[in-house]
Amino acid sequence: MSAQSTKPEPRDFTIRSMKAVVAHERTEAADTLLGMALTFVAGAINAGGFLAVGQYTSHMSGILSAMADHTALGLFALAGLGLAAFLPFVAGAAFSAMLINWGRRHHLGSRYAMPLMLEACLLLGFGLLGWFAHPSPAFVTLAVPLLCFIMGLQNATVTKISGARMRTTHVTGIVTDIGIELGKLLYWNRNLDNPDRVLADRPKLRLLALLLASFFIGGVIGAIGFSQAGFLFALPFALLLLLLAGPPLAEDASSLARQLRKH
Repeated sequence: MSAQSTKPEPRDFTIRSMKAVVAHERTEAADTLLGMALTFVAGAINAGGFLAVGQYTSHMSGILSAMADHTALGLFALAGLGLAAFLPFVAGAAFSAMLINWGRRHHLGSRYAMPLMLEACLLLGFGLLGWFAHPSPAFVTLAVPLLCFIMGLQNATVTKISGARMRTTHVTGIVTDIGIELGKLLYWNRNLDNPDRVLADRPKLRLLALLLASFFIGGVIGAIGFSQAGFLFALPFALLLLLLAGPPLAEDASSLARQLRKH
């Protein structure tokens, strides 16, 4: 009798690849794929959110500057609106750190998947709420803090995952780092044997270029999608995050169920 084939099915490779993208044990390829996926989502939600509610929700530098201007002009109500966007962004980042550290303390492989699952659920809620409630002023009042919370949650998550090498909503930092690496790349080293010669980090430059391109492409698709399909266009991005976060969470849930059966 011939032995059964142990060759893994294509589906096994797919599930394994999806799990690796947000696994707690990181690889450079996983970081790149995750960074591109999340910057794509961030660009789409940022551009689409502007069309939907009239405000960019990842641009904390602009929001804080506007708060300062409004405060100086005595426009305290407008400054308060800025604060209502700024504080949820900070809260989202803080909540991401709490979830990840809780998962680490409990030795969960899904520690990075939990914030992404939460982001997916919030995006789903945003799309459905917008579909039902827009253009109600109450919806806009709720949507801006919600989107800012999502952006803070995502940015902190990918910062923790990558060891602060990547930001998905902070394009200013990405562009600055690209400029730094281009300066190193163009620097003329007269003595090529000098151990202290200036060298560009080419893999980092490629990663940054991919992140920037992903944010831009996501922005274009998000702007077109939200303008044509409305708020329900948030649902495909929620689905993408669910696909990323689902396998590690399912594995932890299965492991917990096995432990409970043993006891």
